[in-house]
Amino acid sequence: MNLEKRVLVTGGTGLVGKAIETVVKEEKQTGAHEVLNETWIFCGSKDADLRDKVETDALFEKHKPTHVIHLAAMVGGLFHNMAHNLDFFRDNMSINDNVLHASYKYKVVKVVSCLSTCIFPDNVTYPIDETMPHTSNFGYSYAKRMIDVLNRGYHEQHGCLFTSVVPCNVFGPHDNFSPSCGHVIPALIRRMDDAMRNEEKTFTVWGSGKPLRQFIYSLDIAKLFLWTMRNYDSIEPLILSARAGLRRSAAV
Repeated sequence: MNLEKRVLVTGGTGLVGKAIETVVKEEKQTGAHEVLNETWIFCGSKDADLRDKVETDALFEKHKPTHVIHLAAMVGGLFHNMAHNLDFFRDNMSINDNVLHASYKYKVVKVVSCLSTCIFPDNVTYPIDETMPHTSNFGYSYAKRMIDVLNRGYHEQHGCLFTSVVPCNVFGPHDNFSPSCGHVIPALIRRMDDAMRNEEKTFTVWGSGKPLRQFIYSLDIAKLFLWTMRNYDSIEPLILSARAGLRRSAAV
């Protein structure tokens, strides 16, 4: 008999969190077997400040999750990262430490956390390894890398099944279109919209045009998160991308 799941999604009001909520609702409407024994709780920053240990513990005490999808993070665009690397490191380290320790204390069966491709460099020799983080956002990227360290520590010391995924660049509904905090696609859309409203005759895309990027639609990444939560039982990080689908990461 399958365990009845209570799935807490931190960062549940963000881009990926809202996509997961949409996919779960669609599954319920179609009577998908997987959701019959699942209760879903989507939490945002208004529900708890996860940088605060007391508030984090109170959230777990209130909802008593058996499973956690951990998406919450302090995030921003490239220039915001470059100007606040220390803040990004300290805040995200606090969030991740509080969520994973609360998951351990409250005996959560499985945690699936979100790492980031921004740990990878731009100019590099191949193969890429863990010694090559991109320097522009080292605060955010190192804090994300520490999730994998925490996962391994909790597994070795306490036997916890805490794992993580590394998605490529995500876009979709509920994205952040802020000029300073938005990522590539929403930032381009916002700049294009502003240019059209201002009746500008030209639109310039920054950069040389030579770098290659992978993007994945938020509803597609949401389905991969659900598969990982329901089926993946290893602490080794999974790379989620449009090309590879699901692939183990040898080094994060």
